[in-house]
Amino acid sequence: MLKVNAAITGVAGYVPDYVLTNKELETMVDTNDEWIKSRTGIEERRILKGKGNGTSVMGTEAVKLLLEKTNTDAGEIDLVICATVTPDMRVVDTANIIALNTGCKNAFTYDINAACSGFLFALTTGSKFIETGAYKKVIIVGADKMSSIIDYKDRATCIIFGDGAGAVLLEPTEEEVGIKDALLKSDGSGKENLYIKAGGSAHPITIDHVIAREQFVVQNGRPVFKAAVSNMSNAVKTVISRNNLTVSDVRWLVPHQANRRIIETVAKMADYPMERVMMNIHKYGNTTAGTIPLCLWDYEDQLKKGDNIILTSFGGGYTWGAIYLKWAY
Repeated sequence: MLKVNAAITGVAGYVPDYVLTNKELETMVDTNDEWIKSRTGIEERRILKGKGNGTSVMGTEAVKLLLEKTNTDAGEIDLVICATVTPDMRVVDTANIIALNTGCKNAFTYDINAACSGFLFALTTGSKFIETGAYKKVIIVGADKMSSIIDYKDRATCIIFGDGAGAVLLEPTEEEVGIKDALLKSDGSGKENLYIKAGGSAHPITIDHVIAREQFVVQNGRPVFKAAVSNMSNAVKTVISRNNLTVSDVRWLVPHQANRRIIETVAKMADYPMERVMMNIHKYGNTTAGTIPLCLWDYEDQLKKGDNIILTSFGGGYTWGAIYLKWAY
């Protein structure tokens, strides 16, 4: 019997209409366009506006487009997993809302919180439901409304993050394509350097937390940078090595879009050429769980069946990893 692989058979994305430029940020915090571009590579990011509009709004639009592109009946979807750190509500999974909005009435759903590595964790999890034969059609969403947890008085974070969503369809195949390997890691000591203090069960939000602005992301840049580049590059090299590949065998490296310096350093440490590194951080910023599927969406017309692709990410927690896949269409 041939091995069943989980293959990505479609990809779609959604970003909000509102563009937050570096020039506009100059009016909000002590920064400037040249400073932002030189340190992050970001020129603009998208922001979801509108009262009551949460992450599910973007995830819904991405999934609607995905179903349309792949000519898939929503009723055939078995499972929807949403990777996000910005759920619409503390109770009721965002994946549940996305499934409701898109007519995936036969799917069971849940969210995964692994910060910027969430899409990798969700993609790996979803692939196992396919490989075991439990399900035939699984949707993985990576989506975050980072503007909802960013302090726009903190120039260390507000220049980096944006809002967006991407989604992929996983289906079984017996061809030599699909997800071939995954290396996922975590280290709880990272909670000291990238976190939100208030809002969880340890520190439920009170007026004092709000006054202290503790409901927003805190990031200690230097240790996060060091951990991100070392762990992502090591994960990439490990996955390449244990699958008997060389750098020249890998058509594309798809890194989490944290900032341009991190992307360039990871590529250098992994001995990987920048001309084969997917990058769209200049126009979307860091959309956390949304960055990798948005890259695949942007570069879809450059992908060919059988292309070897490595996905890699690093996020708060810490969480990180790499996935090796062969493009399926």
